[in-house]
Amino acid sequence: MSSPPLPAHHTKHIPLLDYPFLGRRFALRQLDDGKANGTALWLGAQCMSLYLADISTKLQHSGRSESKRRPRAVELGSGIGLTALALSSLGWDVLATDVSNVIAAVLRENISTNAAVMTGDPGLIEVRELDWTVPPSDWTWADHESITSPSQTCLTESSELLRPPFDLIVTSDTLYTESLCTPLLRSLHALSAQSVQSTSKGSRSPPVYICVERRDPALINRALSEAKDTWGFVVERVPQKKLTKSMEKGALVWTKDDWDGVEIWRMTLG
Repeated sequence: MSSPPLPAHHTKHIPLLDYPFLGRRFALRQLDDGKANGTALWLGAQCMSLYLADISTKLQHSGRSESKRRPRAVELGSGIGLTALALSSLGWDVLATDVSNVIAAVLRENISTNAAVMTGDPGLIEVRELDWTVPPSDWTWADHESITSPSQTCLTESSELLRPPFDLIVTSDTLYTESLCTPLLRSLHALSAQSVQSTSKGSRSPPVYICVERRDPALINRALSEAKDTWGFVVERVPQKKLTKSMEKGALVWTKDDWDGVEIWRMTLG
């Protein structure tokens, strides 16, 4: 039986992680060279992936449209790809996004390497650039490489590309600097608005799950207030008992100090 994963801050020096996840193993290359926050594993992705695994079945059947397609998720700030790979292994089609340097450094390789050997009935994973500082009015869904920096030579309308509506929107470890809070929330709002679907119970926007480490409480509080007051989200914290139970189900039994300050928040458009 393999050992459970260690908290991310104990493994940042390891260039290739052999990462167990619910009976699977992901080979995750990471860089801890200080050039970008998204090229190494963080606690948020570890906690988020197991929480989503715990509620995945409920999410897949909760108010989704009547189409027969797979449930579809988009992740902002995918980093080294753990959460995207976890969702794919659970049967979701996933659009994994980040900025171009993170994609080139670790994300594309990790997705390609692991998707090629994933067994069972995994979902599709696409990797595309999504720079939050680009206004949603300038986005395109017709480019295979980038939503926010499209190449004019690559624009092709393809029904096979993952695009809204999404049934789930996720992001982890992405509220860490003041300058990116508004761009991130604007992007989450745009994706939510573009993903409103009609169901038998009326229109529904997808849930947004955001995992944070409360390293800067004032920053986190300002961002959550902006989500409510400026962007119209209903914001609710996932009870810590539920998150702890999800981690225990995934064999992550850490001490309180190992992940103190990690929180998951659920947001939906009001």
